[in-house]
Amino acid sequence: MDHFLYRNGTLYAEDVALTDIAAQVGTPFYCYSTATFTRHFRLFDEALDGMDHLVCYAMKANSNQAILSLMASLGAGVDVVSGGEYARAKAAGFDGDKIVFSGVGKTREEMRAALTGGIRQFNLESEPEMLVLNEVALELGTVAPVTVRVNPDVDAKTHEKIATGKSENKFGIPIARAREVYAHIATLPGLRVVGIDVHIGSQLTDLEPFRLAYRKVAELTETLRADGHDIIRLDLGGGLGIPYARGNEAPPLPVEYGAMVKEELSHLGCEIEIEPGRLIAGNSGILVSEVIYVKSGEGRDFLIIDAAMNDLVRPSMYGAHHDIVPVVEAEPGAEQQPYDIVGPVCESGDTFAKQRNMTKVAAGDLVAFRSAGAYGAVMASEYNTRPLIPEVLVHEDQFAVIRSRPSFDEIINRDTIPTWI
Repeated sequence: MDHFLYRNGTLYAEDVALTDIAAQVGTPFYCYSTATFTRHFRLFDEALDGMDHLVCYAMKANSNQAILSLMASLGAGVDVVSGGEYARAKAAGFDGDKIVFSGVGKTREEMRAALTGGIRQFNLESEPEMLVLNEVALELGTVAPVTVRVNPDVDAKTHEKIATGKSENKFGIPIARAREVYAHIATLPGLRVVGIDVHIGSQLTDLEPFRLAYRKVAELTETLRADGHDIIRLDLGGGLGIPYARGNEAPPLPVEYGAMVKEELSHLGCEIEIEPGRLIAGNSGILVSEVIYVKSGEGRDFLIIDAAMNDLVRPSMYGAHHDIVPVVEAEPGAEQQPYDIVGPVCESGDTFAKQRNMTKVAAGDLVAFRSAGAYGAVMASEYNTRPLIPEVLVHEDQFAVIRSRPSFDEIINRDTIPTWI
C-alpha cells in the first residue's frame, strides 16, 4: 500500500496534488510520502514483535537527509556501506550504537571514522579486512565489535546483478570456513565477536531462500557457541521485494517474513537485526515527468519525456519495470495505445519501456513512475550535464523540497581549469 491515489481524476501524494507540486517545482522531480515511509518501517518493526530486534534502514536505497531524519525519529537503526553514508547517518541524528557498517571494501579511514564516532558493529567481509580493522582498533586503543558475513551459497532467484548469497558472488566468506575465521578473530585483541551476518540478495519474492539461509545460520550459531564464541546477535540483511508491476503476484508481506524468522531463529535467543531498504523506500516514492513530444516512428510511437536514464537508471541497468501512469487520469474506457517511453539522453539505452500500453497523452501532460523511491535518486547522475532533479517530501497537505535542482552555473563552476590552459 502507498499514499499515491487519484482524487477527482488527479494523482495525489497524500493530500497534495502532483500537478500543484509540478507547477511550483518544475519537472522532472521525485516525490516521497512521509506516511508511506512511516507505515512501511512500522510493518517491519511490528512483524518482529516478541523478539529482541532492531530494524536497520538500508540507506543505500534512499539517503536523503530528510528521509534519514524521519527514520531516526521512528527509532530505526541504519545500515551504511561507505564513509559518506556513515557521515550522513551521524548528521541525521543516528547514535553510533544504531549504525551497522557493511560493505566489502571498507578503508582504514572509514574504519577510523566509525570507531571514533561510534558504531554498533562492523560486518566483516574478508580476512584481509579483519586484519586491517584489528590494526586500526589497536592504534586507537579500542575494540571493534564485529560479525562475519557468511555466504551460505543460497540462490535468491533474483536478478544476477543484485544476488549476493551465491558462492560466486563477491560478498562474505564461505560458510564452510566460518569456524576457522571466527577462531582467528578470537586471537585478535582489537576485535570482539558479537554475532553473525548474512545477506543473500535484493528483490526476493519468495521466503524459501531466506528460510534456507537462516537454517544454515542457526546451525552455525550453535556450532560457534560450542566453540566458545559469544553469538548474541544475528544480522539477517534485507532483500524482501516489492510489487513493481500492478496486478502481478505480490511478494511476501513483512508479517509473513517476521513469522518465518521467529519460526527458524527464536529458539536461539539472539537479538535480530534486519536491513530493509527497498521495501521501506520503494513504494514510498514516485518520479514525475512531463511529456515533451509524441513522435511517430516506423511502426511505433515514442513518448519522449523530460526524465532520462540519468534520473532513473534502473530500467537501463537492470531492465527493471516501473508502472507509468498519467497524473491526470483518463476518462473510463478511454482508448489505449502502445508507446516506447524514452528520455532525451543521446543513447538508445535511455528507454524506460517498450510498447507499453497507455491512454493517449500529449505534449505537456504529466506522467508518474510508481515505485521509484528506492535506488532512484541515489543512483542518479548529471550525465549530459543534466541537473540532478529535485526531491520533494509530502506530509499530509504540506510539501517541502528536500533537495533542490542545481543551476547550470553551479554544475559548471565545480570544475577547475588549470592555469596552463
